[in-house]
Amino acid sequence: MGTRIQFINPFGTDDYNALIAETMTPYLRPGTVLDVTNTTDCPVNIDYYYNKHLVETVVLEQVMRAEADGYDAVIVGCCYDPGVRVARELVDIPVVGPLEATMLMAPYYGHDYVLVTDHHKAVPYLRDLVRLYGGTGCRHVSCIDWWVVDMIRDTEGVARDALAATRRVMEEKGAEAVILACTIISASTEKWLRDSGAARELTILNPNTMALKMAESLADLKAQGLYNISRRGFYAKPEQHDAAEFAAVRARYGRLPGRRGAA
Repeated sequence: MGTRIQFINPFGTDDYNALIAETMTPYLRPGTVLDVTNTTDCPVNIDYYYNKHLVETVVLEQVMRAEADGYDAVIVGCCYDPGVRVARELVDIPVVGPLEATMLMAPYYGHDYVLVTDHHKAVPYLRDLVRLYGGTGCRHVSCIDWWVVDMIRDTEGVARDALAATRRVMEEKGAEAVILACTIISASTEKWLRDSGAARELTILNPNTMALKMAESLADLKAQGLYNISRRGFYAKPEQHDAAEFAAVRARYGRLPGRRGAA
């Protein structure tokens, strides 16, 4: 049986699912099934941190459902990597954040890199994630000042602005590679490159593709008994301490509006 991966768009709408599926499907290896889904009954705008934290609670429930439904790995499809580290506390299947996966792979593509994200509010948050992930090769974080709700209406415009910003920032900072640190910017750029047949002149890393390859690899390792996430500390499961308490918390909070279908 092949590898089943669920990609969760955490934006509270299915508006982005087709774009993600279109631009990721060509990179699936034989035997991998990718299901692109989205959160429901939660904010559609993750750009503000209050909204983001509400979305994360829904993501956690959806990750647990994915494991129960037999998925081999989950990708949380936003470069904020929302809820990823907490989700690893809750499930035994690999949970992949696109930014973390891409930063881990970046040294294979260049000595150093810059991040180009969507808007000015994301810049300091991604700087924090760069520090958290140990991104010593990151030279700069900048943005193209697009908001995610606008990108789907003009994916070509997003791609053109992203490529222009990529070229400019790489030259200014002397960086060898760029991470397009927004899943929708990356998908928009990938779509334009494929549709136009434009040459891929720059070393541009697409977090959707990198997350997919990380998820496939970790799912393989788990299938062979070699993904043994440590439960000794950071990723210890709540039921290890008090299974009854965890069950009570889920019973009380896991079925609130915005957490439809919680187990």
